[in-house]
Amino acid sequence: MTIGMIVLIAVAILIYLGVAQRVLDRLRLTDRAALAFVGALVIGGFLPDIPITQNVSINIGGGIVPIVLAGYLIIRAGTTKEKVRAIVASLITAVIVYGTMKIMPLEPTYNFFLDPMYIFAIIAGVVGYLAGRSRRSAFIAGSMGLLLTDIFSRIEIALTGGSGRMTIGGAGVFDSIIIGGILALMLAELIGESREKMQGGPSHDRADELKAGLSDVEFGEESHRDDREKHREGENREE
Repeated sequence: MTIGMIVLIAVAILIYLGVAQRVLDRLRLTDRAALAFVGALVIGGFLPDIPITQNVSINIGGGIVPIVLAGYLIIRAGTTKEKVRAIVASLITAVIVYGTMKIMPLEPTYNFFLDPMYIFAIIAGVVGYLAGRSRRSAFIAGSMGLLLTDIFSRIEIALTGGSGRMTIGGAGVFDSIIIGGILALMLAELIGESREKMQGGPSHDRADELKAGLSDVEFGEESHRDDREKHREGENREE
């Protein structure tokens, strides 16, 4: 089992146990939607690739599902500014990772303590957070930045006359996309949470669109609490 799959299983367990509820609320994702996307990523990684051209195909778990997830999160973003920032942050991340690939060889060698693909994932996670800032934008930039990098590489190979079959989002790129996105999200959550505590709570200088979005999140949090209370009451009655 690859590292990416292990990370996804760990994330699914955290979601099921309710540990990731706060993060999901910030992403505007319900437990069921999050678990559905995690399941699609895992299952899609084992499904046959979808052909795009005679020599180019795209992996469902490593290509199509991340694009759908990123698109969903962008649509659900609180403001137009955040939507634009998520897209721009993804492009910035892709350019930086792509430039790093030109300096660092892709094949694992004894010169590195870690597979270069994981190094790229770490770079994407850090840059994704710095460029995206918010939890949603950071996650999108960390994952989509790597997917865009893979697309750039495939285009370059095609333009330079490369031969052989090429798969977008396959092999080690799948692991990188998962690690990059989760790392960017973790950095945004940890650093964002620390900043909020230092300033005594979330900033009140927010656009009306974002306030409306946050009120939806708060309503969602109350709904989750109500559901949990009803579930506990049902268990008590059964006992």
